[in-house]
Amino acid sequence: MSGKGTSGPVKGPGSAAAVSRPELIRNVALVGHSGSGKTTLLEAVLASTGAIPRMGSIVEGTTIGDSDPTAVHQQRSVGLSAVPVMVGDTKVNFLDTPGYADFIGELRAGLRAADAALFVVSAADGIDAATRALWEECERVGMPRAVVISRLDHPRADYDAALDLCRGAFGDAVLPLYLPLRGGDVPSRLVGLLSGTLSDYSGDELEPETRPATAEELAGWEGPRGELIEGIIAESEDETLMDRYLGGEEIGFDVLVDDLEKAVARGAFFPVIPASATTGLGTAELLEILRRGFPSPAERPVPAVTDLDGKPVKHLVCDPDGPLVGEVVRTTVDAFLGRVCLVRLFSGTLRDDTAVHVSGHGLADRGHPDHDSDERLGHVYLPFGSTLHAVPQAVAGDVCAVARITAETGDTISARELPLLVAPWDMPEPLLPVAVEAASHGDEDALAKSLAKVAAGDPTLRVERNAETHQLVLWCMGESHAEAVLDRLREQGVKLSTVDVVTPLRETFASAAAGHGRHVKQSGGHGQYAICDIEVEPLPRGAGFEFQDRVVGGAIPKTFIESVEKGVRAQMVKGVAEGFPVVDIRVTLVGGKTHSVDSSDAAFQAAGALALREAAAAAKIRLLEPVSTVTISVPEEHVGTVISDLSSRRGRVTGTTATGDGAADVSAEVPDSELVRYAVELRGLTGGTGTFRREYLRHEPVADKAH
Repeated sequence: MSGKGTSGPVKGPGSAAAVSRPELIRNVALVGHSGSGKTTLLEAVLASTGAIPRMGSIVEGTTIGDSDPTAVHQQRSVGLSAVPVMVGDTKVNFLDTPGYADFIGELRAGLRAADAALFVVSAADGIDAATRALWEECERVGMPRAVVISRLDHPRADYDAALDLCRGAFGDAVLPLYLPLRGGDVPSRLVGLLSGTLSDYSGDELEPETRPATAEELAGWEGPRGELIEGIIAESEDETLMDRYLGGEEIGFDVLVDDLEKAVARGAFFPVIPASATTGLGTAELLEILRRGFPSPAERPVPAVTDLDGKPVKHLVCDPDGPLVGEVVRTTVDAFLGRVCLVRLFSGTLRDDTAVHVSGHGLADRGHPDHDSDERLGHVYLPFGSTLHAVPQAVAGDVCAVARITAETGDTISARELPLLVAPWDMPEPLLPVAVEAASHGDEDALAKSLAKVAAGDPTLRVERNAETHQLVLWCMGESHAEAVLDRLREQGVKLSTVDVVTPLRETFASAAAGHGRHVKQSGGHGQYAICDIEVEPLPRGAGFEFQDRVVGGAIPKTFIESVEKGVRAQMVKGVAEGFPVVDIRVTLVGGKTHSVDSSDAAFQAAGALALREAAAAAKIRLLEPVSTVTISVPEEHVGTVISDLSSRRGRVTGTTATGDGAADVSAEVPDSELVRYAVELRGLTGGTGTFRREYLRHEPVADKAH
């Protein structure tokens, strides 16, 4: 933070290595909206330290962070990527996260693996509502943060305006440590507000040339410098410092830097660094802040851990000699290594050829049943994007990778002799259904196998085989998430297509009717003989099915009465009008005939089904559609828009509740057919700020659809 660059980055491609102590590790999540420049900034950092020979290109698909084929195809990050950089003897693990809302699961995984967050804000595009919400989320858990104002080389870049936006959105504790000076069309120089030095990035060297700034270069810096010093002193643990400063005492540079680093580490002060990937501007200063200001894993608490019976494990800290606890934060499939798991180690040391326990609990509702298994690791790897480097071990606090084990994203890896379980992180509910079909019967097995692999690495994906419509439905976070899932399936050679999602309607009788079932056949030998008469009447919604026997005189033996009921029930499952299950009726058997030789269970089942179909032909059949209770959370300024839209979806608003901080919950009852694309459309209505949750309520008659 002195403005004199980093302390000797290690040169060479993929140069990050295993370290022996958590104190030498920094885990930093790169966060920000899509297009803010996170991946490009990371490329500039890697190039500036010599970790790669030149910056990759998102358009050409050559970046380290976005090597996933789906990311290359969509030209944006779709998954979490771990890229380490050595800064002196400190290893900085960059966790590059997607900025698009559809991939919030990958973002949350990155935050789980990180100890601090670096918010990347475009100087040309500003801040979106999702980034503001994420800042508040980090604020609630006390996660240290810094801000990079990126893309200063863009023609529309406005550093001062972007800084004002950051302070307005994130608070007054967000202050710049450096000011960019424009040289030509692209800024290539920074003035350090504390040190008064100038870093010049216009040369060809990896590190900038640093010298004392001239009076001309320092013009206008007094105001920002004074505000910065006051901001640092306000967060100082030395309560006398402000009085001394206001009394005219010159506070020493070393004192200010020390207080700054402490305030950043505890999440009380948030430095701003200008950056340009074109010139590498700000990369050295950024690395110095990450190394000296951000906390090591040893300074951050370990997530809640229990044994397999749910008993809390207390006093667990980030200690290489402690019990082994690691969590799988991402799962991918490699053509040669098979399943590859990215693991954040919270405690202990993970070594080659070690017996471990794999536990996965708490995601059964996503199609991931609770599971436990003992397995043996092969190699331990350090990731560099998609590249893996084998190492003998990885210590607590580090991010590593293991292969050829059955772990899924969210699983815990612990010692076989002491199985443990890390509490799962908060996962958003997928609410966009996408129905898929295999291109042929032969592709169905390939689809099932590939889906299992994709789902193992994506806890935000829910796979459902709908029992009523028999469709295979992928519940996704949004259109881009769905596209990424389909791309991954096709990359594995699966031939499939998407089809319209069928809403699981039901049928019921809207009026009473009688039915006559006659099933009489004679074809040599034993024939088939069954005759039954039934009366059908509707029941109240949700009453289910009732069967009554009012046969007199023993016209149908008891055994065959049960057969008639079986036949009626079987026909109810198949439907009587449009192929949807029949519900909420009472069927009364009132008469029939039997044959001493040709009557049978099968014959009376067929007669019962036929009688129900005949009654349906004489009655008015009503279609019923599922209705869900929906709660939409939005900023108050969008409440009117949301309510108006719900009305157009045949929704009934049941209440509006203020939830504080300018937000509100809108409750409504909405037909499921109107919610198929609501996850996408609500985002458009509210500028990406609206979320909702839903729960099945009941089935109701479909308007204007009676038969």
